[in-house]
Amino acid sequence: MARSTARKRALNTLYEADEKGQDILSLLEERIQTPGAQTPLPEYAIEIVRGVAEHLDEIDAILDTHSTGWKVKRMGVVDRNILRIATWEILFNDDVPDKVAIDEALSLAKTLCDDDSPAFIHGLLSAICTAKEKPID
Repeated sequence: MARSTARKRALNTLYEADEKGQDILSLLEERIQTPGAQTPLPEYAIEIVRGVAEHLDEIDAILDTHSTGWKVKRMGVVDRNILRIATWEILFNDDVPDKVAIDEALSLAKTLCDDDSPAFIHGLLSAICTAKEKPID
């Protein structure tokens, strides 16, 4: 299964957990055990959801640091979770080039979010990539 599809399925799981206020990993285990009407979650979707859950506090702190005007809690649920996925890929998954993580996030945002979201997401993820590349003094 394509990684793009896996990202969409991971987004669905993160979105559902966020909306329900449910622990991400407990919802993930439910989805693995009982996929319902959908096909089983792809392995990469499971890896994304677990990765985001394991690094959630750090990811949200990084997003808060680099976002101007919008803290994570104020962002739309879909925007917030697209950003979490891309940030995890940029910072914690060396198998995905930063540009691919950004392009995939923009693709999701263009189809699922309002018109202002892609520019916001692109700017925020670009800032995270720039900060990642700077050496720490």
